[in-house]
Amino acid sequence: MTLLIIAYLGGVLTILSPCILPILPFVFARAGQPFIRSTLPMLAGMAATFALVATLAAVGGSWAIRANEYGRLAAIVMLALFGASLLSPRFASTLARPIVDLGNNLVNANSAGRAAPTVRSALILGVATGLLWAPCAAPILGLVLTGAALQGANLQTTFLLIAYAGGAATSLAVALLLGGKIFAAMKRSLGFGDRIRQLLGAAVLAGVAVIALGLDTSLLARLSYASTASLEQAVLDRLHAKPLSGAPSELASSDATVVAADAKKPFRSDLPMEGYAPSLDGAVEWLNSKPLTTEQLRGKVVLVDFWTYSCINCIRTIPYVRAWAEKYADQGLVVIGVHAPEFAFEKKVDNVQKAVSDFQIGYPVAIDNDYKIWRAFENSYWPAAYLIDAKGQIRYHHFGEGNYGRTEKAIQDLLREAGSQMAAAAPVAPDAKGVEAAPDLGNIRSGETYLGYGQAENFVSPEGLQPDTSETYSIAAPGLNAWGLSGTWTVGKDQATLDQPGGTIAYRFSARDLHLVLGPGASARPIRFQVTIDGKPPGPDHGSDIDADGNGTVTATRLYQLVRQSGTVAARNFEVRFLDPGVQAYAFTFG
Repeated sequence: MTLLIIAYLGGVLTILSPCILPILPFVFARAGQPFIRSTLPMLAGMAATFALVATLAAVGGSWAIRANEYGRLAAIVMLALFGASLLSPRFASTLARPIVDLGNNLVNANSAGRAAPTVRSALILGVATGLLWAPCAAPILGLVLTGAALQGANLQTTFLLIAYAGGAATSLAVALLLGGKIFAAMKRSLGFGDRIRQLLGAAVLAGVAVIALGLDTSLLARLSYASTASLEQAVLDRLHAKPLSGAPSELASSDATVVAADAKKPFRSDLPMEGYAPSLDGAVEWLNSKPLTTEQLRGKVVLVDFWTYSCINCIRTIPYVRAWAEKYADQGLVVIGVHAPEFAFEKKVDNVQKAVSDFQIGYPVAIDNDYKIWRAFENSYWPAAYLIDAKGQIRYHHFGEGNYGRTEKAIQDLLREAGSQMAAAAPVAPDAKGVEAAPDLGNIRSGETYLGYGQAENFVSPEGLQPDTSETYSIAAPGLNAWGLSGTWTVGKDQATLDQPGGTIAYRFSARDLHLVLGPGASARPIRFQVTIDGKPPGPDHGSDIDADGNGTVTATRLYQLVRQSGTVAARNFEVRFLDPGVQAYAFTFG
């Protein structure tokens, strides 16, 4: 209930956001019409359609994306006709003849009193508006959409999105009621109703143009004449919103030396009991093992490691998880990797199988494409480790990479508690190389950067990021932690796809290592590329996936290490040029 209230309040605050501007003309064109028969159905249609489309988008399937794009095109055409009918009664009359049903609905609803509005016509316009509405993802909507992306299409996701859209509809309804009174007074006192109708028609066409050009998701999303971020954050803080994924709080535990067990008394770890381990049901497939259940694992100490194969933090954790699985298997430890994908390509089981082979993972891996195990553990992070004792209780967790000594100590504690007579041993020290090597934390000044428009930041090509459209970009030398494209690219929600050979990505970074998640796209053909640093071949600063001349090939969708500075770490200009079309670029990470 708290989350529903927060989502509703976030929607109410949408009226203060610049992203509401493109749909205001469609809403205010209803001014002066009966509220129950005209305004309410339109706003209800808008809210319901937005919630439905956003829920389907959470599934992440390409079919949902295509369906939404076709719906947007149909809505743009419909509302353009609606605007033209407001401008010209003659055009409205002409439009009604060939389009017997839909045309009459549009004309009847919007011909300045020439016919009574119908509930059906208002609902149709609301549906069209909902298909086009792209609200700014301020803190509250960001909270809702993050949970939706992880949890997929379900009733909780839909109810939260309906609550958000309902809040927006409420504030729009209030504005429309006030605006309707103003317009009615102007008509009575000044007598220029036809002129008002024409001005609204022009505003509607302007709104259609803004949406068709993508300015609602690019320019307006970056502007703020009355920022709601601080207001929304205050709502979150005041109501103490729990994250949608329900992450448990960080465990504070000691790094104290393990005390040897008393020979006469069973060893009992001081690790707290955090709850019983949830079910491992829900994986779409298991690798390296038959499906495992918590009942089968009773009596064993179990380490559950949430990861995804293109996540650099997960990759750097794998050598330790792999070493623990090997070192403590004979003592009763079972390691289970739960692969929960971040990007769509990570849902392909063949891709995960190849990554498991490449990383030499021999322990069981559950493919959690539907996030069922993720949600059962109320997890929120990659990587995340949960330790389960022999009685099936969660006794320890750690989020992120690092802290390996404390995690291994917890493993040893629970094994001794389960009856292991293991001798004291030094912690593992895997010889991690290449992309698996630990980061140079003291020199990282660049952070994870996504190339899809869904989470893109610091994009500096002068053309601006154009969503889902083939665009020719250009780029000069970017500033620190900024990036840009040159050549012809189509930027999708999660990735940028090169349409013609010769395209480049430029980034000015400051870190020892630079990684880039790349894939060959639908064709699966190898894609050649060349890397330069400060305009020259990388030489000794080349990463493990290229040679000293900067040459490399994209053969699979994964994380590629392109730079590892061998000397003093400094800010550098990175550029990668692709000799073949079709490459898909997802995200930069650094180490």
